[in-house]
Amino acid sequence: MYPLLAGLSVIEASSFVAAPTCGLYLAQMGAEVIRVDQIGGGPDYHRWPVTADNASLYWENLNRAKRSLALDLGRPEARELLQALVRATGQFVTNFPAKGFLAHDTLAEGRKDLITVRVMGWADGSPALDYTVNNAVGYPMLTGAGPDPVNHVLPAWDLLTGAYAAFALMAALHRRAASGEGGEVRLPLSDVAIGTVANLGSLAEVITTGADRPRLGNTVFGLFGRDFVTADGVRTMIVVVTHRQWANLVAALGLGEAIGAIEAARGVAFAADDGLRYTHRDALYPLFEAAIGARRHSDLAAAFDAGGIVHSAYRTMHEAAMDPALVAENPLFGAAANPSGATYPAAGAFATLPATPREAPRPAPRNGEHSEMVLAERLGLASGAIARLIDSGLVGTAR
Repeated sequence: MYPLLAGLSVIEASSFVAAPTCGLYLAQMGAEVIRVDQIGGGPDYHRWPVTADNASLYWENLNRAKRSLALDLGRPEARELLQALVRATGQFVTNFPAKGFLAHDTLAEGRKDLITVRVMGWADGSPALDYTVNNAVGYPMLTGAGPDPVNHVLPAWDLLTGAYAAFALMAALHRRAASGEGGEVRLPLSDVAIGTVANLGSLAEVITTGADRPRLGNTVFGLFGRDFVTADGVRTMIVVVTHRQWANLVAALGLGEAIGAIEAARGVAFAADDGLRYTHRDALYPLFEAAIGARRHSDLAAAFDAGGIVHSAYRTMHEAAMDPALVAENPLFGAAANPSGATYPAAGAFATLPATPREAPRPAPRNGEHSEMVLAERLGLASGAIARLIDSGLVGTAR
């Protein structure tokens, strides 16, 4: 947590990953993010992974440091409360449909400088998930080595969209500060995905070549990079991204003479050309497989570290969680009293500001935990009016 966005309040009405990630990143930088949910929780409130008591570990980590207002959004009076709250605050993040009671034009009728950031599936408003957008842009057909598509488990487009949504909100705030102009930012997962394909050159690649890239398994496209197995059975990934790393890798494995013979036979020089190392991997990989397979991982790791060679052994996520450098001794993590009652390291802001003290991570709210506070502070409602809303079932609390 850092206080960089102190004084900024944002209303979030969302579910799943992308929009809540936007709110999370804003909250971790000090913004007051008020999450508005259905009483009892929205569709992602019990999403796996869950505890033995069915408390979502997913939900309480994507919603850290936020406040919670619970409303019965099936009732018109509660929807009007949410609309009033958005207008009173002036910043709104959502993945609700572009049409309906949370349409930007409807909300802006009472707040002309309102900024809405809306996460969408497809640009035409039709629904999509990370896992369906990913296969639509072609990545599963590049992943793996066999004939069948391979889906990854990381929701990359959700996470990229969430981060871009936070950036887009800050850009819109910058414009409003200069001009007084509000507006809506629409951010479809599909556009983030295909735009990223274009930014990485892959769109240009398939259009100019007329063909898809071959499926390479764990081989890195265009570089010398692949997984190898050491003498003691450790599978490790090695990737060369500089010419110095290549020279040091060859030296560390004592392969200079053998590689020189390949260069002479094929009329090439690998010292300063990433593409040639990739193109001639059929000749290079067997040499490296034999050399790496003859040595223990600990010996190789020491030699690689000394030469600045990028490498990492494969391990399980549980093993990663037990790594002190990654977790226990990492200032990114701290302690927080989680609503689930589970105890584990809580992540704070990913960025580090060396000149600014890092605040401890904060817990996620319980559903409706801040309902009374939000209605009093943001809408100026008196305690009696709030009590009547609660008694009528329009507003929920954590009690």
